[in-house]
Amino acid sequence: MSGKIVALKKVRFDNLEPESVRFMAREILILRRLDHPNVMKLYGLVTSRMSCSLYLVFDYMVHDLAGLAASPDIKFTLPQVKCYVHQLLSGLEHCHNQGVLHRDIKGSNLLLDDDGVLKIGDFGLASFFDPNHKQPMTSRVVTLWYRPPELLLGATDYGVGVDLWSAGCILAELLAGKPIMPGRTEVEQLHKIFKLCGSPAEEYWKKSKLPHATIFKPQQPYKRRIAETFKDFPQSALRLIETLLSIDPADRLTATDALNSDLYALMMLELNPIHWNHIEITVSC
Repeated sequence: MSGKIVALKKVRFDNLEPESVRFMAREILILRRLDHPNVMKLYGLVTSRMSCSLYLVFDYMVHDLAGLAASPDIKFTLPQVKCYVHQLLSGLEHCHNQGVLHRDIKGSNLLLDDDGVLKIGDFGLASFFDPNHKQPMTSRVVTLWYRPPELLLGATDYGVGVDLWSAGCILAELLAGKPIMPGRTEVEQLHKIFKLCGSPAEEYWKKSKLPHATIFKPQQPYKRRIAETFKDFPQSALRLIETLLSIDPADRLTATDALNSDLYALMMLELNPIHWNHIEITVSC
């Protein structure tokens, strides 16, 4: 016995429901494919003889980003934000290179230990994808506040841009100190997106042929207002947010492009060791 503290995730399934078993098997297969410092590692499986339950074994992580952000005693510093975003993009790069879309990037799925290491967790909505052999996928994924416009408009043909939109929302949220687009319904969420990010150009509506376009297309175009809304953000971070929150997913950077971009390099220039809750956290970004 190593004495290591681990976390167990209970996965319920019904042997009589093939769909239930399929979803459970997919999550396990996805987790077994991934191996990266910024992605939760599946160490093993534990079964229960008493019930139709399976437990997935992971590292025990003390915090999640949403919980910390909600604490009135914690205000993220710019170096912390940079470090967390670096780790998030690095984890997403690995997932996407392994043919995996997470499809639910949000603060509560970004787990942290006391050393400031961030790991992407909860792959319950994740899916395999192959950009060379596309298959229709459901648009009913990603928690509402972090859901990109193409999914709200019913897209079934999408790629890594859905995760990068969510990452842009997280970056802006960490700097703003609160969620930037907290919609209560899908209609309200899309309205908030258009008010902040502008409505799509006419060419986008024509080429995308999205199922809900005729219902949700605004009668009057909205101007893009990211720069004026977040005018107090550091300019390098603001420009990266502008790119990640592009209405057209074709205009968003991939995780690899973001990590290699001049915008990102500029944002990371001032990265230093940081202090958080009087505990020194050595940033290894």
